[in-house]
Amino acid sequence: MPLNSPINNTDAKDPGILFVVATPIGNRKDITLRAIETLDQVDLVAAEDTRKTGLFLISLKIKANLISCHEHNEKKRTPYLINKMKSGFSVALVSDAGTPSVSDPGYHLITEAISNRIRVVPIPGASAAVTALSASGIAGGSFIFMGFPPRNKNKRKKMLKTFLEEEKTIVFYESPRRITTFLEEIKETLGNRHSVISREMTKLHEEFIRGDLSEVITSLKDRASIKGEFTILISGNREKKKICDEELLKEVKARMDKADSGVLEIAKEISKKYHLKKSMVYDIALKIKGDQD
Repeated sequence: MPLNSPINNTDAKDPGILFVVATPIGNRKDITLRAIETLDQVDLVAAEDTRKTGLFLISLKIKANLISCHEHNEKKRTPYLINKMKSGFSVALVSDAGTPSVSDPGYHLITEAISNRIRVVPIPGASAAVTALSASGIAGGSFIFMGFPPRNKNKRKKMLKTFLEEEKTIVFYESPRRITTFLEEIKETLGNRHSVISREMTKLHEEFIRGDLSEVITSLKDRASIKGEFTILISGNREKKKICDEELLKEVKARMDKADSGVLEIAKEISKKYHLKKSMVYDIALKIKGDQD
């Protein structure tokens, strides 16, 4: 066992370790050396799908003790795994693809491990969201990751409305069966924004479709069939908000009346919201403050 292995740093009397291991999102060659080492050395591998993970480990020539841990049994399985780790066992948590607990099972086990003072060690690797952003051509300096949208239509619309003024890129995952409907809902709620959708990333049939939402939707509808889970990137709101002098005065005064922020902070927030000069809004706020005093 390598001396730098995190497993080697644990005394047998101490609680075991939970390794959160990222696996490839498509191309098996994207597995990291550290992930291979960890999966080869742990006592148990808690897998979302033991069959898929078992075949993957066989391809890596790794013999592992597998136990299922998926969305339907995670809460029931957790006490068993916690007890194993308390007795000194090391456990690797893996999902079918990507990183556990990020739009995948694992959150409950991880939080319980933390509550029981069991060391949780991330073994980083592939992420569909970041992979898609890196090749999208959409600004990714800051973004909001939402994972899979709600199944309920009303909940989806309510969620989308919260992004009407959002300037950051928004990232979703969606299945091939629901992708077209969801894109149409985004267009209806947020407008015909620039978007990029990707499917089969790192695989043979990897594809990126770029364009405004109407173009992307048309491209999908023209296909005989749609396959592969999608990563959806939606550009943030780029439209400059307009406000008349009277409305601006009212908004600044309303914020001043709340007295929840200082004059400078109010000027910063409102000037950013409407793309105005901060000094101008600051002067208005000072005048209102003077009148109030």
